[in-house]
Amino acid sequence: MIDEAVIDAPAAAVWDALVAEFRGAKQWWVPHNTFTTVSGSPDAVGGEVGVTVHTKGVDNGGLKLRFTARTTAVEPGRRLDIEYVDGVFRGPSTFTLEPLGDGRTRLAMHFSARPHGWLKLLSKVADLGAEHSRGTLAAFESLDRRLSAGERA
Repeated sequence: MIDEAVIDAPAAAVWDALVAEFRGAKQWWVPHNTFTTVSGSPDAVGGEVGVTVHTKGVDNGGLKLRFTARTTAVEPGRRLDIEYVDGVFRGPSTFTLEPLGDGRTRLAMHFSARPHGWLKLLSKVADLGAEHSRGTLAAFESLDRRLSAGERA
């Protein structure tokens, strides 16, 4: 599955905001997701980030889906490859940034991970792909609003 948006900011600003969010900034992916550094740095190979998906939003109860992402490849400002290695999702995901030449950037998330454990059972009755896209696209819209308003991570 691929979710993408055009962000009204240069790729360097989008990259900085993405890395800051994965370090725990809680600026634009909330209320859907929060991130904490487990080890290393999210923009370095081997860095690990804890991800929590708040199904009803932060501090609103509901299921909390937790998993760990390990960075597997980095092309600063252009691409971040991760592997979900623990928790309710397992498998790869890639973030790509494509400068559009007009000061804007196409940000895409290629999500190929699969539900694991109890979430695999839930995926038989809930459309997790649609929920993932809804949360990701809302986050990208929030990022666009922040960066187009001149805010920086």
